[in-house]
Amino acid sequence: MSGTVKLRRNPATPPDERPALRRRGRSISEYAGRLVVGVLLVLGAVFALMPFAWLIRSSLMTQDQMFMVPLQWLPRPFVWSNFSGAMTSAPFLLYLGNTLQILLLVVPGMLISCSAAAFAFSRLQWRGRNALFMLLMTGMMLPYAVTLIPTFIGWQALGFVNTYIPLTLPAWFAAGGAFNIFMLRQFFLTIPRELDDAVYIDGGSPWTVYWRVILPLNKGPLILVAVFGTTSVWNDLLNPLIYLADPNKFTLSLGLAAFRGLYNSQWGYLMAASVLVISPLIVLFIFAQRYIVEGIAFTGVKG
Repeated sequence: MSGTVKLRRNPATPPDERPALRRRGRSISEYAGRLVVGVLLVLGAVFALMPFAWLIRSSLMTQDQMFMVPLQWLPRPFVWSNFSGAMTSAPFLLYLGNTLQILLLVVPGMLISCSAAAFAFSRLQWRGRNALFMLLMTGMMLPYAVTLIPTFIGWQALGFVNTYIPLTLPAWFAAGGAFNIFMLRQFFLTIPRELDDAVYIDGGSPWTVYWRVILPLNKGPLILVAVFGTTSVWNDLLNPLIYLADPNKFTLSLGLAAFRGLYNSQWGYLMAASVLVISPLIVLFIFAQRYIVEGIAFTGVKG
């Protein structure tokens, strides 16, 4: 014979069915991966929410129910008087007003100063910009305790101790806002520079670019900075403890610490007061969640 005949074995699976099997295998593996990730997220959420669930449960119990053996999760009955007792035992409404007063001064100053600095580092050209930005970033590695005593001595020399000025004025100069400046700068860099050129061609100034182009396109990151600022002020205990001596000027965190010292044996009152203090932050995150996710996920031009 002039040629050889090659015999081809018949595969167990027809060739036209192999892509379908591969797709089915990929779908099964993807489903299994998502299932594992979902289970891990649920377990992580359970562990993260366990202290909060314990706090709410204890705030609605008597002291005997809290330490009952075996453990009792549901209050029987619900002791709502813990909240009224906590509110009458300490002036938490006064503490809330003081905290809101500080917030209304700190958050706008933080937004204006940090966004303006980020705009200067990202959209303007000037000598020494990169060197100064690197120097600013080194401030993130400097522990707060290093500057605590010199800062207090300076405010004391100016006569501003026991006032809200040391707690509010630094925010208008982006003091301690290196991370916010860095984050906003990264978002500002994603905006095409053609938009700046279009504004300059129309006769606009850098202020026009900053106010009418950059800020409207970065609402999500700005809201994220506002949430971070609100959280830091709301949870700040060290600075009010250092600079405030008048009980009528106490913030919520400082008032809660003082309440704990006075009512350390009244666990029901203490748990109820803790729930009252942290509830506004939970509501804030619920309403700002969409903007927080948008600020983290999207880094381009948003219409």
